[in-house]
Amino acid sequence: MAVRISNNQRMAAAAAMLVLVAGGAYYVGRIYPPRAGDAQGTIAPADRYHSSQVQTADVGLGDTSVVSLMQTDAFEVMVKNPSFRALATDPGFMALAQQNPQALSAMAANPQAFAALAQNPKAFASMAAQAASSQAASSQAFTAMATNAQGFNALGGHAQAFAAMAGHAQAFGAFAAHPQAFAAMAANPQAFGAYGANAKAFAADAAHPAAIAAMASNAQAFQALAADAKAMAAISADAKAFSALAANAQAFRVFAADAKAFNSAATASALSAMATSADAFKIMAANPQALSAAATAASQFAAAGSAAQGMNTAAGAAALRISASNAQAFSAMNGHAQAFSALAAHPQAFAAMAANPQAFGAYAGRIEAFASAARAPAAVAAMSANAQAFQALAADAKAMSALKADSQAFAALAANAQAFQALASNAQAVSALAANSQALASMAASAAAFRSAATSASMAASGMAAAGMNAQAFSAMAGNAQAFQALAANAKAMSALASNAQAFQAAARQPAFSALAANPAFGAMLSSQAFAQAMRN
Repeated sequence: MAVRISNNQRMAAAAAMLVLVAGGAYYVGRIYPPRAGDAQGTIAPADRYHSSQVQTADVGLGDTSVVSLMQTDAFEVMVKNPSFRALATDPGFMALAQQNPQALSAMAANPQAFAALAQNPKAFASMAAQAASSQAASSQAFTAMATNAQGFNALGGHAQAFAAMAGHAQAFGAFAAHPQAFAAMAANPQAFGAYGANAKAFAADAAHPAAIAAMASNAQAFQALAADAKAMAAISADAKAFSALAANAQAFRVFAADAKAFNSAATASALSAMATSADAFKIMAANPQALSAAATAASQFAAAGSAAQGMNTAAGAAALRISASNAQAFSAMNGHAQAFSALAAHPQAFAAMAANPQAFGAYAGRIEAFASAARAPAAVAAMSANAQAFQALAADAKAMSALKADSQAFAALAANAQAFQALASNAQAVSALAANSQALASMAASAAAFRSAATSASMAASGMAAAGMNAQAFSAMAGNAQAFQALAANAKAMSALASNAQAFQAAARQPAFSALAANPAFGAMLSSQAFAQAMRN
């Protein structure tokens, strides 16, 4: 007799069977997971590049840093950009990114300035050479101005006379060593203009001043000048300084009448400092307004630095000299103020980083790798000599949070390696400045203002301004002189820029491109297999 099964019974049996099948499938799946080829037709999340676990000794730009860079939002944006893809597949552009990363980063920040220039390699090379010369000269001038701020600030108020003196720095430095005689000359410039063609006549008259109307009232001062062999040698070598006096007669009379400014310039050794950097000041003399603006900027830089250091001693003066000659580093620090302030709280670790910036540049975008390394610094060559200092930094949650928020501060270290290495010799002063964000910002702004003025003066002196050369490009070159000179000599890279000028300009309009180009791993990424695979997708 057949047994009848109700609908409810049939549904219960089906449900039980489903549970058994599901359970079996789960059990089998746990023991025998499916192979990659068996998963076709399923929905999977978008592929992402995943880095391996970073080891404490992993400081170099290896696969981990490349993969980390490819995980960034900037990469996700640019890998889909047609202009970027055109650039990135050019072997010449790869060479540029790998061999001249500083130049590339500067160009990425100023694409319009370089797009046209890159198509004229000869002009590019000439401009790079001029920028290198300008950078060296302006660094000397800035150091002289910042370390003699009071005198140069006074000179800045007399732009025309200042420019005339800067154009004949050694001769006017000799005059300044004898301020009473110089004051008489500045007050009566036309009378001394005649000596511009006859320095020997000046020497003879100064030795016997009683018979010379313009010298008689200051006879002793002129006799002392005539007896100063070093000063007379400088004057004889540039007698045209007398002509400059006469050509700017009114400006010098006003300068001489301003006793406070005149005495400050002469007695504060400003003119003597100018004489030690004569070539630099001669270049800047081509633009009186720019020269005056540069003096003001240098004075502001010095004031901010002294306030932050809290030192007016010889040690403070030495710190200021180092600061002035490495203003580029302070600008970099200001661009990452909170991160560098955090580092400043650990001066010993900061000094080690400043002394070896390239090693730490690899941590840009890899703060967890830095934290891991700093917790176990004995295994890291760049940290082991200061292990305790790095462990203290790693344990400082506030400092590590600031670094995590702006790990590109590590890239700024690497991009300004020489400047930071020089600063490392005075870690205490640098830490004092880095810890004072207001002073740091003021110094950075002053340094930028000085560079702008120095660029204008240098372009005026070389005639580039008249030729319509781009000041923005010139300034970028001067700030990275060695990198741009190396780039100018790299025919393959220059060819890549010239043939991809439009693509470069289009890509560089995207902030993401600048972010990628500034990363130390960018060059390595372009030649990696992972990047090649991403480009094929």
